[in-house]
Amino acid sequence: MLRRQSTHPFQNAPAHFNDLQAEATEGLISNAADIALILDHDGIIQDLAISEEDLADHGCLEWIGRPWLETVTVESRAKVETALNEAISTGVSKRREINHPRDGASDLPIRYLVTQIPDQDRLIAFGQDLRHAAALQQRLINAQLEMEREYAKLRQAESRYRLLFQMGTEATLIIDGQNATILEANGAAAELLGSTAQKLVGRKLPQVFEAEDRDTIRALVGSASALGRTTPVTVNAGPHGESLDISVSTFRQGTNQYALVRMAPNDAELEPIVTRDRLNTLKVLDTLPDGFVVIDEQRNILEANTAFLDMIQVASLDQIRGQSLEKWFERPSVDFNVLVANLREHGTVRRFPTVLQGAHGSLEQVEIAAVNVSNEAGPIYGLVIRDVGAVGRSTGVAEQFQPQSIDQLADLIGHMSLKEVVRETTDVIERMCIEAALRLTNDNRASAAQMLGLSRQSLYAKLNRFGLSERADRS
Repeated sequence: MLRRQSTHPFQNAPAHFNDLQAEATEGLISNAADIALILDHDGIIQDLAISEEDLADHGCLEWIGRPWLETVTVESRAKVETALNEAISTGVSKRREINHPRDGASDLPIRYLVTQIPDQDRLIAFGQDLRHAAALQQRLINAQLEMEREYAKLRQAESRYRLLFQMGTEATLIIDGQNATILEANGAAAELLGSTAQKLVGRKLPQVFEAEDRDTIRALVGSASALGRTTPVTVNAGPHGESLDISVSTFRQGTNQYALVRMAPNDAELEPIVTRDRLNTLKVLDTLPDGFVVIDEQRNILEANTAFLDMIQVASLDQIRGQSLEKWFERPSVDFNVLVANLREHGTVRRFPTVLQGAHGSLEQVEIAAVNVSNEAGPIYGLVIRDVGAVGRSTGVAEQFQPQSIDQLADLIGHMSLKEVVRETTDVIERMCIEAALRLTNDNRASAAQMLGLSRQSLYAKLNRFGLSERADRS
């Protein structure tokens, strides 16, 4: 008899189970677990049932006639003995995870519950396959380890940045782009301003300079916020009233905007951020009717013109600067990865077709010409994006390409997943077979359906699907 009762047992178990035959009982037990073992009180496996087909491939069927202890790993033997003792003494054991060894592979983890068969000297061990749960746990561990590695890289990068920033000979300040508060100052800037880095941090940038120059500084910061960068201006700020040349350029980190302030004595040369010719070039690119985007090696947007902003339905560059360009591709995992891979390998890409997705859901079919440019900071990519027509909401990449022959299916590679390519291949073959049958039967639909092994209704549906019904009607 079972000694330990369920927390909420059936109210009328005899009425439900008294008429169960051996075959029905066997079906219930085998379907209640991934693997079920019939054991005697000595722990010898008398029989077993498997509901997971692949468990049989791991040698489970060879356990019959062997002690259960011999089928498990060394560290699981104590758990098996405890489970058997609990089932014999109390009727039901606790659930325990037990591992079975496998040749050339990781252990097979199964969670068992052992129960005693009433009025018989036999036990049943119900097993639940834990391989899927173990795989998920391993993926979670790998993800956590990867996050820790990335976090360590970020800490190291931040340490290097701070060291280089403080050791730099050029006077540099980092300010909040919204309120012009000084967030960081290196030693060169503190010395140039006759102060210390600790005293400069937290002050408003205009307050560092003479009263007559504060409006100029405010205008300089405002201009940088609007244009992204400025040419140098001269102000008085040195500890002895000497003149300084100052320029400001903005950058974004996440959703926040910051500005980099560069300073040098008026008699020293401070390289302009943007020359007049460069500024004219930027103006031309900004008014270009085709979209223009510059991204870094991490695929983040550095610059973009107005035409591109219109394509993706955003109001200003500040909304997308620092974001990944692939966010605006309808199929980033395919199209964008193919584009970047070709840029890295060949340096240039021409007439690359894809679909851009706007912030409000619009789809634009475009062609991209791109170039890979290397500089001291690493490669950057420039993309010219030409709008070749709007795409409907339900239109995906698979609907943009309409292959009419097997040869044309090669053009789909890189633009569609394997599943979609297979579907397109099936459609092309099916259409060609229907056209051949109609041609052989002089467009007799009844004969063509019989030749293809289809009902007439199925053939009519396929004719409508492939746009062939009008041709058959004309015939």
